[in-house]
Amino acid sequence: MIKVSPTPWLRHARACLSILFAATIVGLASARNAAAQKQAREAKPAEIAPGGHREAKDIAYGDWRKLCVKPGGGPMLCRTSITGKFATGQMAVRVDLIERDGDRTARLQLFVPVGMYLQQPAKLTVDRGISRSFPYTWCLTNACIAADAADPKFIKDMEAGKTLVLEVTDSNLLSLTTSLPLAQFASVHNSVPVQTLEEDIEE
Repeated sequence: MIKVSPTPWLRHARACLSILFAATIVGLASARNAAAQKQAREAKPAEIAPGGHREAKDIAYGDWRKLCVKPGGGPMLCRTSITGKFATGQMAVRVDLIERDGDRTARLQLFVPVGMYLQQPAKLTVDRGISRSFPYTWCLTNACIAADAADPKFIKDMEAGKTLVLEVTDSNLLSLTTSLPLAQFASVHNSVPVQTLEEDIEE
């Protein structure tokens, strides 16, 4: 466990935390806005059928990793993640399962490249089971983020599954899929984190 004291390292650790959990904090803070957006989407017509399909085979995935941060006096926030990269080293996909101590509902957050058709939610499917939709919530300069609550059954399916298929629709209405490995997910998700950052905040 890393305990951060008020030294130059503290500034460095806070910068790292901003990178690792900025999307998480913003996503949680904008939950009410996301709910309003969801209501608006439900009033729109049914999803548009993609005009074709392509499997993205040029993405290499790393291992699942679990990182946690514990703000001074606050509940622990953990993120179990996997990242896929293109051959250039640029991030292509990231999937985060975000859980906070004391909260009954976890959150799944997906990072995908820009250029997607944002009216069509991203979808996750475990081993050809039932697909779950994740509406887009916001975009950065180099990625768009889709997120929603993750029910316990879907998390259990991920723990027992072999493959997690991510499906998105690009701006040309072409369906794109990529397969993420789940072999390590259960053991990583249920184990202690590889790193816990604890920040003491002095008044």
